[in-house]
Parts: sequence; C-alpha cells; structure tokens
Amino acid sequence: MKQVQLRPTERIDDLLTYDLKIIQSDEVFSFSLDAVLLGRFCSVAPKGRMIDLCTGNGVVPLLLTTRTRAEIWGVEIQERLADMAVRNAEINGLEERLHMLQGDLKTIHETLGHGQFDVVTVNPPYLPVPNGEQNANEHFAAARHEIYCNLEDVIAASAKLVKAGGKVAMVHRATRIIDICCLMRQYRLEPKRIRYVHARAGEEAMMVLIEGMKDGKPEIRTLPPLIVYDDNQEYCKELKEIYYGGRSSLEFS
Repeated sequence: MKQVQLRPTERIDDLLTYDLKIIQSDEVFSFSLDAVLLGRFCSVAPKGRMIDLCTGNGVVPLLLTTRTRAEIWGVEIQERLADMAVRNAEINGLEERLHMLQGDLKTIHETLGHGQFDVVTVNPPYLPVPNGEQNANEHFAAARHEIYCNLEDVIAASAKLVKAGGKVAMVHRATRIIDICCLMRQYRLEPKRIRYVHARAGEEAMMVLIEGMKDGKPEIRTLPPLIVYDDNQEYCKELKEIYYGGRSSLEFS
C-alpha cells in the first residue's frame, strides 16, 4: 500500500476484497451496499474504457479493477470526495488505470467526448430535494438528495458518454423503476437486465439494479431476486461471496 497524506478525521478501511484499501471519513457519506452491488452487477469491458458517475470516493472504480483491465474514469462534483477518490487510486497503486475527475456529470461529455465509453455505471442520489430543512452536512445532503443532478440528468449524461452498443448500469430505489425505464428509452438506452434487491425473503424490494444498452433492441431479462439477510440476520451466502471477492450470479458476461 502506498503512503498518502490523510486529512483530519480520515481513516483507511479495508474493502475486504483483493486487499483493496479505501480512505473514508465520518464527515462525508461512506460507501454502502448499493455501490458494492453495482460494482459486481454491471457488465465490464475486458479492456476498453469505463466511467463511473457520482463516484464519491471512488469505490465503484476500485471494485471494477478486480473484474477488468479497462481504463476507468470516475466523475464526482464535490471537491472533498473527488480528492479522496484520487488518493484512493494512489494508495492502491492504481493511479495509471483510474482517472478520478472533479466535474459536473451534466457537462463532463464536453471534456471527455461523446460516445467514448464502453460501460457507464452510476449510483446517483435517490431522493428529491426536500422542502424546508435539509441535512446540515452538505456531503450527506448531496449524496442522498438530487441537489446537483436529478434522474433525468443522470440518464441523459450516461447516454452522451456511452458508445452505441455500450452498457449503462445503475442502482436506485426500486420505487423509481418506471421513471428509470421511461427515461432510459427516451435517451435510447434500452433496458436489458434487471434485478431486484430485498432486505429479507418475503419483503418487497428496496433497491433495483438495472442495465441498458445504447440503441439496443427491446428485450429485458429479469434476474432472480437478491436477498440480503438470511434467517439468522446475517448476510446471505451470495452477499458474503460478493464482499470477499467470490464470483456470484450478479455477474454476467
């Protein structure tokens, strides 16, 4: 592990897979199960170019390096998090493959170009901006609420960046699935794979993983549900495999 300078309140955590490390802080929103699932669900380009929008501290690009030799970009609008993403690439010795940028996803195509990426991944903020009082912590507020971008901004940006035949993968709240599918089709991203995530068997879905293809033909595969916790309130076998680096049914070539 390379040595990098840590800011006050920052720590280095273990990502539990492939000896990867990650800088985190309680002052900013830490990565969650959503990002881990996205990093294993999305299609990958064996070489090529991939990009992760709303990358935060760069956790999804880090996880993707365990599945592909592609060059990977990460885009984050918040300066504090973008800086953490840069240093997370450095401490893992991945700075030549991971390119972490501070920027606005709505305009990043002006810098990186149209149709330049084989795969786009994104774990966007889930909630509309609330009326009245918001979270006093700007980093938490931006991670949870559509302050810097809304769902249509995310899908429109993804459509500009991905090449024809390329893939766009997203994790979001299951309740937004109709909005997601409608907007994907509006921007020529045909939904091709979908998987619902349930906290426990018998409960309604809390999250959805979905992947579309730029200019793809209409046809979608609905994958088996992913159950997070077993009867003993522990991560199910598949989740343990995901966290510790084993191959799971989340992955499809």
